Amino acid sequence: MLSVRSPVTGAVVGLSEVPDPVFARGLVGPGAAVTPAHEPHDVVAPVEGVVVKLQPHAFVIADDEGRGVLVHLGIDTVRLDGAGFETLLDGAGRGQRVAAGTPLLRWNPADAWARGFATTVPVVALDAGEEAVTRAAVGEVTRGERLFQWA
Repeated sequence: MLSVRSPVTGAVVGLSEVPDPVFARGLVGPGAAVTPAHEPHDVVAPVEGVVVKLQPHAFVIADDEGRGVLVHLGIDTVRLDGAGFETLLDGAGRGQRVAAGTPLLRWNPADAWARGFATTVPVVALDAGEEAVTRAAVGEVTRGERLFQWA
């Protein structure tokens, strides 16, 4: 059982409530999402593992069993071309081993919101079946607290 932790503090929402059909329909996998406060956030790794991909608006961490967890900061924020995001890892980060809770990015959702982007943060168990995600948190969650379990 893998405990996937929240990368940011905020209100937990189901993926079906994310304003993007790819996430809302679970096309990349099941999970949960967090709507963060519109203030600066240090975004942390939700699991211990290796950085597979690190972009200004999203990253994937794979645990030792190869399970990838995607964190996407906002919706369509790739169109910001990195504006409003800061990488906190040295170098590209790819291939770097990180502990759960390691700060990876800095982001202020207020900046994205002011530019017309939704700020919901989907956290997805990549390529997992819907039944793999259990015990999703409800209500408010603090950065680093369990968001869901991956069976």
